[in-house]
Amino acid sequence: MRISIDVWMHYKLAAADTVFYAVEVAQTLGQVVKAQTLEIANAQVNRILGDSGVGTRLCAAIPDQDMQLSYKALVDITRSAVDLPQLNATPVHELPAEAAPYLRPSYYCQSDQFVEFVGDTFGHVEGGAKIAVMRDWIESEVSYVIGSSDQDTTVLDTFQTRQGVCRDYTHLICAFARAAQIPARAVAAYSPNVRPQDFHAVAQVWLDGAWHLVDATGMCNADDLAVIAVGRDAYDIAFMDSSVFAQCQRQEVRVSRI
Repeated sequence: MRISIDVWMHYKLAAADTVFYAVEVAQTLGQVVKAQTLEIANAQVNRILGDSGVGTRLCAAIPDQDMQLSYKALVDITRSAVDLPQLNATPVHELPAEAAPYLRPSYYCQSDQFVEFVGDTFGHVEGGAKIAVMRDWIESEVSYVIGSSDQDTTVLDTFQTRQGVCRDYTHLICAFARAAQIPARAVAAYSPNVRPQDFHAVAQVWLDGAWHLVDATGMCNADDLAVIAVGRDAYDIAFMDSSVFAQCQRQEVRVSRI
């Protein structure tokens, strides 16, 4: 599948600042970036390697309070959707270095608080079947409500309120998987299936020796997602991070099949 991506961001900064971005599609397994252009008005831009070597982060010195970014890309998604129940979990003592760190609790994903719940609720299944049941539970039990969470909302809050947006669904699946000793990490991505159109967050779980995409919102599948970045939770995959207050003037994300 080939998708077209068009991003426009305009923010007013409280002061000149160095801003970090995760907006460029990663050159990684399952996808090929055929073309892309990036413009950040009047900025000096440096690219640094993303977490776990996936994708790049942009580090831009914005000389004034006006920040404008334009990004366009054509991407071929070459990975196929996977039947999760057919995949096996890797024994913890056999996990590779790229997966083992994603067993640990993180800032937004206090997975250690869910060990008992996960054992009681999902202990009857193993491996990929366990992840599939977790995904279905989240999709069924949590309501997608725009504006129901903010940058301070953790997985504990989402579990209690039973509502959130894509970042919160991602934190739940990551916390549940880690509590079951299955490595899981957060993923920033684009997809034409996201409604309303925006940056999207999903999860990757380590099964059968590889990372596999899981979207607990039910909106997207592995074969229509373009990965941008990965990390422990939303803290690591934010599309924009500044040290000063940034007020959105306009932001548009358009993703379509072509």
